[in-house]
Amino acid sequence: MSTWLFDLGNTRLKCAPLEGDGIVVERARLDIAHDGARMFPATALDGLPSRFENAFVASVAGDELTTALLDALTQRCTRVTRVRTQRSCAGVRIAYTEPRRLGADRFLALLGAHARGAGASLVVGVGTALTIDLLAGDGRHLGGRIAPSPTLMREGLHGRAAQLPLAGGTYTEFAIDTADALASGCQGAALALIERSRAQATLQLGAPPTVLLHGGGSAALLPHLPGAASAPALVLHGLACWVAAMHAVPGIPGGTGD
Repeated sequence: MSTWLFDLGNTRLKCAPLEGDGIVVERARLDIAHDGARMFPATALDGLPSRFENAFVASVAGDELTTALLDALTQRCTRVTRVRTQRSCAGVRIAYTEPRRLGADRFLALLGAHARGAGASLVVGVGTALTIDLLAGDGRHLGGRIAPSPTLMREGLHGRAAQLPLAGGTYTEFAIDTADALASGCQGAALALIERSRAQATLQLGAPPTVLLHGGGSAALLPHLPGAASAPALVLHGLACWVAAMHAVPGIPGGTGD
C-alpha cells in the first residue's frame, strides 16, 4: 500500500491507504483526534507504514497543524501533495464564483457523492461546522449552507453561560431537564436546517435528493432523518476520485481536470 489519503479536519485526522484500483481500504482506516491547536503527538502517526510513496492531503485545519502534518509525512514518503478545490473535477462542477473558497472537505465530499452514482444528493457534513451542499444528478453543484454544528452550539452556549453543561443529554421533542433540552435544541436546530434544505432541494429539482451524512457528529442526527444514508468516509472516497482524475499514480488510473 504505497499511497495514503489524509483528511485533516478541525478535531480529527482521518487517513486510509489506497489500493491500485482506486479503492479506499476501509479496514486499514485510521482516525486520530487532535485539539486543533498543537502539533500531533510523536506517536500519533505510528499506525502508518514507516515508508510509502505518495501522500495526498486535504486540510481545513489551521496552518500550524497542517504544516506539522505535512512535515511529518515528508519523513515517511516520497511525494506529498495537498488538495485544492477546483472548478471542475471527476464530473463535478463547483457553483462558487471563486471555487477555492469552497473548503477542500466539501469539494471532496461532492466528488465522493457523485461517484456513488445515486443521482441528486444533499451532502451534509457534521463536524465543527454543519455544511450542506446540493449536488444535481449531472454533477452540478447548486450551492450550499454553513452553520454551527450541534457540538459547536453547545460549546458556544457553555462559553457564555458556564452553568449550562457542555455535553450530555438525550434528544427528545420536549425535554423536561436542562441537559436534554440542550441536546434537543442544538440537534433539533441542525435537523431543521437539513430538513428545510431537503424540502427546498426537492422543489428545485422536482424530486427528493438522496441525503448523505458524514462527519463525527452525523451518527447522532441520522436516526432523526428518515431516508438519509450514512457515508462516514465520503471525503476520503472523494479524495480517491481526485487522485484518479488528477494524478498518474502507479496502479491508479490517471486523468486530467480543470
